Amino acid sequence: MSEVKYSKEHEWIKIDGDVATVGITKHATELLGDIVFAELPEKGSNVEKDGTAGVVESTKAASDVYTPISGEVVDINQTIVDDPSKINQDPESSAWFFKLKVKDKSEMDTLMNKEDYDKFAKESSS
Repeated sequence: MSEVKYSKEHEWIKIDGDVATVGITKHATELLGDIVFAELPEKGSNVEKDGTAGVVESTKAASDVYTPISGEVVDINQTIVDDPSKINQDPESSAWFFKLKVKDKSEMDTLMNKEDYDKFAKESSS
């Protein structure tokens, strides 16, 4: 059973074996509004925990996408590059951003579970 964790930058991450899937949260899409552009990291690139790994732009703002843990990008979701509106429709499932080969699973320990993230998101928007 893979557990989903959340960052303070409003990314979610789910590890399955040694591969992690990363995307942005529903809360992030609500803050951004209608997303019109997504830029993802290149396959094969290495990303460091809390480093910038992409960009999303909405009708309201542009925002960096950060990587919650370090690793090598092994896949990207071309569907959301071709149609960024899909991010608003299903941000925490089919509209994932990229997949990483995990470098250090212990980095997951610094992230929040769903309950803590929901509390954080509520407090940070008030």
